[in-house]
Amino acid sequence: MRPFTLLFFIGILISICSCRSDFETVSSTGELTFSKDTIYLDTIFSNIGSSTYRLKVYNKSKNDITIPSIKLAKGLNSKYRMTVDGMQGTEGKIFNNVDLLAKDSLYIFIETTAHVTDANQTDFLYTDQIQFDSGQNLQNVELVTLIQDAVFLYPKRFADGTSETLPIGNEKIEGFYLDENDPINGNELQFTNDKPYVIYGYAAVPSNKTATFEAGTRVHFHANSGLIVASNASINVNGILSSTNQMENEVIFEGDRLEPDFTDVPGQWGTIWLTDGSTNNTINHLTIKNATIGLLIQNNDGSTVSVKNTQIYNCSNYGILAQTAKIKGENVVINNAGQASLACTYGGNYSFTHSTFYNNWNSSQQVAVLVSNYILAAIPEVKDLTAATFNNCIIYGSYANEMSLNKKTGAAFEYQFNNCLIKFDNVSNQFTTNPNYQFTTDTAHYNAILLNKDPKFFSIAQNKFNIDATSAAFAKGNSAYLIPLDITGNTRTLPPDLGAYQNEVFPK
Repeated sequence: MRPFTLLFFIGILISICSCRSDFETVSSTGELTFSKDTIYLDTIFSNIGSSTYRLKVYNKSKNDITIPSIKLAKGLNSKYRMTVDGMQGTEGKIFNNVDLLAKDSLYIFIETTAHVTDANQTDFLYTDQIQFDSGQNLQNVELVTLIQDAVFLYPKRFADGTSETLPIGNEKIEGFYLDENDPINGNELQFTNDKPYVIYGYAAVPSNKTATFEAGTRVHFHANSGLIVASNASINVNGILSSTNQMENEVIFEGDRLEPDFTDVPGQWGTIWLTDGSTNNTINHLTIKNATIGLLIQNNDGSTVSVKNTQIYNCSNYGILAQTAKIKGENVVINNAGQASLACTYGGNYSFTHSTFYNNWNSSQQVAVLVSNYILAAIPEVKDLTAATFNNCIIYGSYANEMSLNKKTGAAFEYQFNNCLIKFDNVSNQFTTNPNYQFTTDTAHYNAILLNKDPKFFSIAQNKFNIDATSAAFAKGNSAYLIPLDITGNTRTLPPDLGAYQNEVFPK
């Protein structure tokens, strides 16, 4: 066959194929099946868009079909939006004559943006339906969303498109000062439990002011957001003991992604930053989740930062990063941080009693506790570590050595571990002659140390660091350092257990 003849027949074939723009279908008969009967779009804040959720629709018949309509029951007034196999339809609400091949499926993606006033005022649920076809062939998939009203705090937006900023050294970051006389929110320095708070950018406590968080307050931080306490400013976190697993009286700082997939994702927001010169900071019954650095405490003015009954989980860098700070911690629990659960660096003065430091980060470089008297720079700078004292504590984790003591000459390096359970396997004996890790012979720095004994926590993955009577930490504490109540309010017996939890058969 000559080449031009072959090209001619190929052209005819293409022409014939291109003339067919559709396929023969029959109308749907109400026999579609779905990946879900009800789609729960997880809790959203008022007027903040949800994540996108997926529904798969199956045609299990032998016929290619046309679905006459796919629509939201509330029509164009619905607060939900959809795409159907990439099609936008009428405002994302109504789709007509949707074809679906035999033994095939299509995807519907759903999202919503709604105000709390759109929801049922008794349970704050906003509902609708996706309706497939009508009449006798009508099939429904339910849509349900819980809407929370919230107080939104954010930087001002200017006409030129820029946002309000805060001066941080020679830099500026997107942020704003909390105002005790804000025309919309009132006293922004008084955080209450009436509604959750959502913060965009960094909210700063002005100099000579105090931000107070009452029991039960919930604060949600957007990405690249946090709280800054300026020089001569303070925060008082006044959580109290809760009686249920809902932690109703705990103050909770976490991200603003409320979907279950984000429950344990580190690094969703920035930090709580107690800057150089902040003063009289007190923290009680606070839970911090999924930050970059849970607490960043720098060179406070000589007053002691009091941290009690506090839990910090899933931070991408540090649970607590202290630099030349002064901290007194009691019943503190920290787990899972990219570098260190607790880092007491660049000198300072630190005391932790009945605390549990664990690190389950998947890295051989992580530790539960890091102590140093210097900061890395072109030339490392040293500061006096006047005290790093740990009493009745547990220092443990998934790595072989969960404690790192880093000393440089030129500044004091004072540390003391009393009645502590420490994981330090000394793999390959590389620390055998290091003077900082002589756990059994250095009585000036170590007393009654349990080395590499299993604390048998209830559930590390669920951050349940409770123990029972089979734990190596059971009744190994020194009553001289007793904190009478544990982090859950249980009375400690004598001799007390190590760590933040008194033993119990079934934890709260």
